[in-house]
Amino acid sequence: MEAVIFLSIIIALFSILVSCFAIRRVKKQIAEITDALIDVKNGNGNRRILSATNELVAPLAYEINEIVVSYESRLSTVRQTEETNRQLMTSLSHDVRTPLTTLIGYLDAAHKGIVTGKDRDDYIETARRKAHDLKEYIDVLFDWFKLNSNEFAMDINIVEAAELTRNILIDWIPIFEDKQIDYNIDIPEQPFRVKLDTDGYMRILNNLIQNVISHSHADKIEIILSKQEKNMQIRLADNGIGIEKEDLKHIFERLYKCDKGRSEKGSGLGLSIAHQLVEKMNGTITANSTQGTGTEFTLLFPLAN
Repeated sequence: MEAVIFLSIIIALFSILVSCFAIRRVKKQIAEITDALIDVKNGNGNRRILSATNELVAPLAYEINEIVVSYESRLSTVRQTEETNRQLMTSLSHDVRTPLTTLIGYLDAAHKGIVTGKDRDDYIETARRKAHDLKEYIDVLFDWFKLNSNEFAMDINIVEAAELTRNILIDWIPIFEDKQIDYNIDIPEQPFRVKLDTDGYMRILNNLIQNVISHSHADKIEIILSKQEKNMQIRLADNGIGIEKEDLKHIFERLYKCDKGRSEKGSGLGLSIAHQLVEKMNGTITANSTQGTGTEFTLLFPLAN
């Protein structure tokens, strides 16, 4: 009997020691977690809580680590957006105020009779072109802010994409002819049923074509629609100056502009908008280019069942 009592006392003492050790370990880990959270609160998003899988606080530590990772990812996105918006606001002075001031100057000169005859007509024509350029820039800005707002939503439906593509490209033919750009448009008669947002799809093609006209210095453009396995493929190629290999890696990034051998005109958002819209419609867009030969964009959209 005495042996049983003695054994029970030993077991109880051992249990108390184990409990004390466990409590001490947990308190130490809670202190470490608290310290880590304070560090994260002070801006160190790379701080992580270390814990072995068999420890009591392991589930809590892992959950906190996931929250910190998610928080840091969202914070990084917010910072990138803020930086983009800051750059946009900075560029507004040059990209909007400057052409607007010039536009007003031309119109004032024509209105006040400072120029007459053919010079007046030339001033009005220049003002008209600058007004269209300004509208195009503002449209891109509007698309960008709308696309990156929380309220943005797409109206995706199954559409007949071949006919839709024809209707979009018809409006570009007079522009190609006016700018003396030879064009080859090849769209088969067979229907292509694709899930698309029609306005978004129109913006994608318009942005890509406008990019060719504004930056490539091309005198030939080729647009071919075809079926590639379970996808509709659109290939848009030009024979312009091409894009440097280093620039090609970044052309879909927002506000990125290729500096060498390319026009300064543009917002740096057109290709980024096209890229985002393509992804939102479950498609892909890639670009290949050789300097002095031209550039080719390839779009793939899954065909509807």
